[in-house]
Amino acid sequence: MEPSAIQLLMLAVVQEQDLEVATRALEPFGAPVVFLSSAGGFLGRRNATVLVGLPESNAEGVLDVLRQACRQRVEYLTLPMEGTPLPLPAPVPVTVGGASIFALPVERYEEI
Repeated sequence: MEPSAIQLLMLAVVQEQDLEVATRALEPFGAPVVFLSSAGGFLGRRNATVLVGLPESNAEGVLDVLRQACRQRVEYLTLPMEGTPLPLPAPVPVTVGGASIFALPVERYEEI
């Protein structure tokens, strides 16, 4: 892909377990893909921030691929119940996964 073809930078925060599936699914676009390890604030789970440079015409295709690769799932966390004499853990369902995606316009892109 020519550097002048990069018009958009997509940042996708994905669960670490979805990272490999997502990056492989992005390969057919031929776009430069970089990922950075990150951590979630709410549950403290490991995430990855995927950076994808692409032309605006590929934006919807990349979004569709990420929707398929990054699924939401329900996990159960054990939290101590309040008001009990013994700290008995109670499983609480929490929805995790999916992706948070940002699209930013690119003024200049170079490979050195």
